[in-house]
Amino acid sequence: MIQRIQSIYLFLASVVSGGLIFVFNLWKTLKEQIFVLDLFSKELFTFKVIPLMFITSSILSLVTIFLYRDRKLQFVIGRIIILINLFLLGLLIYLSLTLPGETSVSEKGIGMFLPILVVLLIVLANKAIKKDEDLVKSVDRLR
Repeated sequence: MIQRIQSIYLFLASVVSGGLIFVFNLWKTLKEQIFVLDLFSKELFTFKVIPLMFITSSILSLVTIFLYRDRKLQFVIGRIIILINLFLLGLLIYLSLTLPGETSVSEKGIGMFLPILVVLLIVLANKAIKKDEDLVKSVDRLR
């Protein structure tokens, strides 16, 4: 049952959350580009939480693929992933508005919008999981 459409959505969410953080930067200053893993070297705790949340979201998305026998648990973990990414998006927006040293001009990168893409993919996966669950319930009623 791994060939279902929700497995593809969950895999894509895992790739976006865990793989594209190495490709796209969060923001760019005049001197350097800041990627997600560069935030581990920052001194603030809020900066160190961001990579952990990206990695947690990626791992949960990958683990959820293999929970295909328990669709209800898959649906709940999908909602948890959505909450993690919405919190992550809020944290990224807050930090981008209150970056220290914003006297120099900085550009926001595409990496800040990766949680939006992950939320979209997880919502599509949850929709497909719900559709499968409804199909199984309708078949059980006929027995």
